[in-house]
Amino acid sequence: MTQPEPGTVVVTDAGSGRYTQHVGTATHEFLADEPASAGGDDAGPTPYDLLLAALGTCTAMTVRMYADRKGIPLVRTEVRLRHDRVHARDCERCETETGMLSRIIREISFLGDLDSAQRAKLAEIAEKCPVHRTLSHEIVIETHAV
Repeated sequence: MTQPEPGTVVVTDAGSGRYTQHVGTATHEFLADEPASAGGDDAGPTPYDLLLAALGTCTAMTVRMYADRKGIPLVRTEVRLRHDRVHARDCERCETETGMLSRIIREISFLGDLDSAQRAKLAEIAEKCPVHRTLSHEIVIETHAV
């Protein structure tokens, strides 16, 4: 497989397991899979693990960039994420009123000698990470079968 151009991700069957996929970017390669309980070989993170990882890494990077720029003494950020589905009627902040919705629960811990105002500002900045914004807005996925 040739290396994709920057900004492109190529996913192909890895050939080693029923669901195992080879993921390639311009500079990295790794496997994704389903757990054994779902018929996979557990050779890599699941698709939802990767989605949560994208949000978590973007969150931590965005917070780090802001803290560095503002001289906030942030030592480390830990982001814990979970994905589940909930009934729309149980969601207070959602526009959709019927059916099921995906929900991501994100818990962020800031380590460092931070006051409450700095912690609040870092939590506010976390909401502005680009992946968060992408997932929070309407997404159009265009599929072209070739």
